[in-house]
Amino acid sequence: MTGSPAQRRRRTRFSLVVAGLAIVLCTATACATDGGGAASGSPAPSGSGSTGATPSPSTTPSPSATPEALVEIPTDCTAMLSEDVLAQLAGIPLNDPAFGPSGVQADGSLICIWADPGADTTGLTTEITRMNRGPALDMLNALAADEGFTCYTPDEGTRCEKEWPNAQYPVTDGRTLYYRDDILIDTRYSNLAPTGYTTSIVDHIWP
Repeated sequence: MTGSPAQRRRRTRFSLVVAGLAIVLCTATACATDGGGAASGSPAPSGSGSTGATPSPSTTPSPSATPEALVEIPTDCTAMLSEDVLAQLAGIPLNDPAFGPSGVQADGSLICIWADPGADTTGLTTEITRMNRGPALDMLNALAADEGFTCYTPDEGTRCEKEWPNAQYPVTDGRTLYYRDDILIDTRYSNLAPTGYTTSIVDHIWP
């Protein structure tokens, strides 16, 4: 270091003052840390307790509701009938092969044929099938509007029925339909209409 002893002493004091000022500034401003080890002004590390808005957690879609179980179609033509109705059908053959397919079908539907192959007209055939609501109600409305069926809504379902004289024999023919929960009970009969027949089937399917 050059200069006189007095000049050297002044330079030394000035250097010490500058150094002291730098220490004060560093302590008060950017040299301080945020307690997590990162300098102030740097991006806060993940999980650092930042006071900014916390992103909302992603929501997991809830599982879809379990569909309601389908109403079961009966698999036995006699088990679905009450004792009183069966008594009215006593002596009449059930599902004779002469009348074609009967019983449980490949699609789960049920066909029940109460008839004697030797009789000219007496008989009753019931088909229980699945049918969507739209087509079913369209069909029932058409029967009421175009064919004179009487329709009403008992037991939470829709029932349509009609009777007419047989074209060849002096007996009464008829048809009764009942629809509920995508199940259609369709019964056609001639000279054989047991009292409470359709109601018995309804009570069995929807106890």
